[in-house]
Amino acid sequence: MTGPSLKDKIVDLYKNGDAMIKLIFINVAIFVFFWFLALLDYLFKINTAVGFEFYTILPSNLSEFIKRPWTLFTYMFRHADFGHILWNMLFFYIFGRTFVTYLGGKRLLSTFILSGISGGLLYMIAYNVFPAFTDAVGFATNRGASGAIMGVAVALVTYAPNAEITLPFNLRVRLLWIVLFSIVKDLMFFPEGNNAGGLLAHFGGAIFGYVSIRQFQKGRDITAGFGKFMDNIANWFKPKSKIKKVYSNSKNSKSRSSDSKMKVVRSNKEQEEVNEILDKISRSGYESLSKAEKDFLFKFGKD
Repeated sequence: MTGPSLKDKIVDLYKNGDAMIKLIFINVAIFVFFWFLALLDYLFKINTAVGFEFYTILPSNLSEFIKRPWTLFTYMFRHADFGHILWNMLFFYIFGRTFVTYLGGKRLLSTFILSGISGGLLYMIAYNVFPAFTDAVGFATNRGASGAIMGVAVALVTYAPNAEITLPFNLRVRLLWIVLFSIVKDLMFFPEGNNAGGLLAHFGGAIFGYVSIRQFQKGRDITAGFGKFMDNIANWFKPKSKIKKVYSNSKNSKSRSSDSKMKVVRSNKEQEEVNEILDKISRSGYESLSKAEKDFLFKFGKD
């Protein structure tokens, strides 16, 4: 008797994965799709990939953007080459895994998308305002998830500045230092003009990530509306179940009231357990958790 095939394992990983895993899968799948189109172009001397690319990457020219407004969303799922997507997804995995642990999968998705949009907006505004980019507006374009990922990273270290990862040789590094190094590096290279569009997207994503968490800490969730919007879209693709109407009496009402109270109690206990685990991570790092604690956080992060 043979075990599950590689295809089955990949499908199972996607279905049971949290928002971070699903976003990585989507990015890789789109990259492979465009690589396949480029291969067909090379073999048959056609320009299919170029045509698709025109409608997915973000232009700097506002008149062109008005014709293709969806590119403010699609550009963040497009990558130029293997090195581009490799480093982006590695960076995203490092920060996304911890983000889900602290803030959950739904907020990760909202932060990723809204940070990417913010990065794209800052990129277009800068290219149409500052004289340094005047000559480039006609042909400059932007692509890649780095702005969205930077927003996730900054949001995480704003919420949990003491969060750490364990590197080889049991070396523990605070994620805050990695983010600060990345921002300083971008600021140093920005005046050189190389990849100015990408760096502007980094800054736009970082600004949204920081502002969203600061507002969240003040009791205002600026990602909530987008989260509900994404939930509504997801519900479109869920099969509708036939619900039989049941008329209730007072006993049923009392039973439902009791069940509701039990759910509240259960929810409060789960939140207390999450807080205890997060305190343990702050003290001893993620690797100090038991398998049961990691499994619990994984399940909690998917909600």
